[in-house]
Amino acid sequence: MTADALPSDLAACDLEPIRWPGAIQPHGRMLVLDAQTLQPVAASAGWPASERAAMLAALDRTALSSLPAAGVGTSPIGLGRLQLPGGGAQEVSAHRTPTHVIVECEDACAMDHGPAPFYALARNFLARLNEARDLPALCLLAAEEMRRVSGFGRALVYRFDEDGHGEVLAESLEPDYDSYLGHHFPASDIPRQARALYLLNHFRLIPDARYAPVPLLGLGGCAASEIDLSQALLRSVSPVHLEYMRNMGTLASMSVSIVVDGQLWGLVSCHNHAPRTLASNARAACEHLGQLLSLQIGALQAAEEAAARLELRQLTLSLVAQLAESDGTLSRLVDTSGLLRLARASGAAVVLDEAVWTVGITPPADAIGALARWVVGRGEEVYASDELARDFDGHPALRESAAGVLAVSISQVHRHVILWFRPEVVRTVRWAGNPRKTVDEAGRIHPRKSFDSWVEHLGGRSARWLPSELAAVRELRDALIGIVLRRAQEMADAATALGRVNKELEAFSYTVSHDLRAPMRHIAGYADLVLEMDGAHVSERGRRYLGHVKEAAAYAGQLVDALLDFSRLGRAALKPRSVDTAAMVADLVRELQREDPGRRVHWEVAPDLPALYGDPLLLQVATRNLLANAQKYTRRQAAPHIAVRAVVRAAGTGLEVEDNGVGFEMKYADKLFGVFQRLHAAEEFEGTGIGLANVKRIVERHGGEVWARGVPQQGAAFGFLLPGALTD
Repeated sequence: MTADALPSDLAACDLEPIRWPGAIQPHGRMLVLDAQTLQPVAASAGWPASERAAMLAALDRTALSSLPAAGVGTSPIGLGRLQLPGGGAQEVSAHRTPTHVIVECEDACAMDHGPAPFYALARNFLARLNEARDLPALCLLAAEEMRRVSGFGRALVYRFDEDGHGEVLAESLEPDYDSYLGHHFPASDIPRQARALYLLNHFRLIPDARYAPVPLLGLGGCAASEIDLSQALLRSVSPVHLEYMRNMGTLASMSVSIVVDGQLWGLVSCHNHAPRTLASNARAACEHLGQLLSLQIGALQAAEEAAARLELRQLTLSLVAQLAESDGTLSRLVDTSGLLRLARASGAAVVLDEAVWTVGITPPADAIGALARWVVGRGEEVYASDELARDFDGHPALRESAAGVLAVSISQVHRHVILWFRPEVVRTVRWAGNPRKTVDEAGRIHPRKSFDSWVEHLGGRSARWLPSELAAVRELRDALIGIVLRRAQEMADAATALGRVNKELEAFSYTVSHDLRAPMRHIAGYADLVLEMDGAHVSERGRRYLGHVKEAAAYAGQLVDALLDFSRLGRAALKPRSVDTAAMVADLVRELQREDPGRRVHWEVAPDLPALYGDPLLLQVATRNLLANAQKYTRRQAAPHIAVRAVVRAAGTGLEVEDNGVGFEMKYADKLFGVFQRLHAAEEFEGTGIGLANVKRIVERHGGEVWARGVPQQGAAFGFLLPGALTD
């Protein structure tokens, strides 16, 4: 399909064969040669065979054979000016493709040569280039110089954003040209394949947008549509673009690509109301100016990026140092102001499984938890979005304070995520005309006819996350993983040492308690012998003293037995299985009622007690201790009440026993589960003070947790929670 046969339909722009248009612009002629034989395979229409033959004869075959392959960003090589017999002088250039040598000829007399632009470029522009300290100044300098060298009426410098829209950063124009400074051009103005072509061929000139394409004619069976004209100066452009130019009031245009780090950063676009062409030396100067601008923009961006990365790296090192000096718990990150500064965020959160710690302006904890689960599910180390609602619509509360999110996942085992939040930033964009496409009565889509300012307010997005910020949080992630691993190793070493010490203490306590049992019995026995053999000679005071000795020996024996039981609880192997909790509690309540038949305790046992998974004997010991304590410490109540209820949480299941007894001060809660710890005198309430210690040891051996809460003279509640399965 030739260029003039293509429909004026933007829907087909991305499918249009713009590299193989099969046609050229009419201000020149083209001769296509076979790359191996240098024999003609195609030529532009309207070129008499005799003139083609004369041109071919005048060409230097050696120069054509030695042409290098056209590379990215390279232009056709000038072969000089040729004077054809009976015709005018021709400016000739050529370039090589994998299959063809493409020769282009333009009428030298039609070109406006003027002064030598390279001299002025080197003398003026290069001297001022280093004076531009920021991007706006640099772009303005380039626009002014490009308009001076080209002679066009308007020169625009604009860059592409992440969405492909172009923003005009600088312009230079004559008085009768409209200003587009600060305006945006939608990405649809330049289809994807056209952008790829701008990256390959950095220079394009259209002298007259009203032209009728000149088709290429194949010679000897060659198909013109198979000839790649990507880097040809005369390549015919899309009729859609020509319509776009005419709608804009532009009959001549020139574009020079700005390429930074191998990416199409933007364009220098020149417009003229009237048709205009350029001499070869002016074209070369414009291309060279574009290369200088690209290099300078790249250097400026690299310097800014390096400065930003250095600042953020110092901040990262400060955060890591503060964390390393503490216990290494990542939740401490929210206690430092640097966490928000690192990503220039309005809020941040640290998530560890179900726990959430926040700083700054953040969504609710449940919304953060849902987002963290979604981030972990993506399987990415770093997730960044300035339009979160586009990817994740899981919680409406996120929209209020988290239009943009940056997240790093620290662990692949746990849901350990650090998130930064940015609020919505409503942007006011001035478009060069309404960016919406128009459709005619036939259903064809055309470029817009008006380029007057058209204002649009865009919301739902935050400020973009910069590459330096992404690099900083990646570096922070790596450093935090190192801290976590080091702390884990330290804890593993400490656990090993603690386990060894515990075993030694258990063995010691077992030995001591076992060896003390016999002396306690001897003391009680000898006291009985004294009373039996010499009772008649012992005074009443002596009898009382011997009674105290027997009571003390008996109590000491109870303590020794309790200590022995405590030691055995830590040494016995667990035999876990499912335990019928309701039946176990019912048996224990009946047993306690038989032991104290004179009391009327109101037992309130929940009917839905869950089955527990653990060692049945040890769980019975732990539960009996809690129930017996509740019965003992309600002894002074006129209407004692004890409630047994189920505890069901995400971490597991358990029991809680609550009474209306003497209670306790919460400041002593941590002491209650220690060995031989008592809050009441033995004369008030009997016991060895080791029962709750046994409860804690049993529960912790099952991987669970215990708790206590109380109010003096109002009662207390003790409970435990066991995980769903054991790993002992």
